[in-house]
Amino acid sequence: MTFLKRLFLILINNLDKKSLEADDPYTHLSDEELVERIVANNNPMLFGKLYDRYAKMVYNKCYGFARSQDEAEDLTQDVFLQLFIKLKMFKGKSKFSTWLYSFTYNFCVNYVNRNKQRKMSDKSVPVEDSEYKIREEVPDESLYEMKATKLKEALELVSAEDKSILLLKYQDGASIKDLVTLMDLGESAVKMRLKRAKEKLLEIYNTL
Repeated sequence: MTFLKRLFLILINNLDKKSLEADDPYTHLSDEELVERIVANNNPMLFGKLYDRYAKMVYNKCYGFARSQDEAEDLTQDVFLQLFIKLKMFKGKSKFSTWLYSFTYNFCVNYVNRNKQRKMSDKSVPVEDSEYKIREEVPDESLYEMKATKLKEALELVSAEDKSILLLKYQDGASIKDLVTLMDLGESAVKMRLKRAKEKLLEIYNTL
């Protein structure tokens, strides 16, 4: 653990929670208002409140990309460390919670791709772009009917990018409009990426 990470954890974990809760003038603030004040003052105590609101959610997202609880916990702390540094990147174009979902997923995708020993292998047969143009759309019902254990195994075999968009859409309920904002892509590009991710998942699922 780096010195910067240790310092960050001390700041977050050693906050006087009672003093924050008693006559707390920030409890009524929305996420967006709280973020604005944190960015303006670079205040770790206020960031601690944001941490309290979203630590469980971020951990759950990280756990989907981790291979153990310890790794998920480390990823969670790394996400919040980077979040503290890059919070000013939030421009309010979407809800903060939605933006944080994307931030967390992107961090986890980059983490998986950086670590070649953990990089998810793809055992499916490669499919040319031309094949996508003639194949029918995979209906969402096909995903919902998959057996949970087998689906989880298949998700471990798709690319981190495909896993990310599938989890955002079908686990977190992000709309196409949300995905357009989160991924900074056009609607048609998002739909195509989602279509290919579903097809790839179904291919792998059917080989298990």
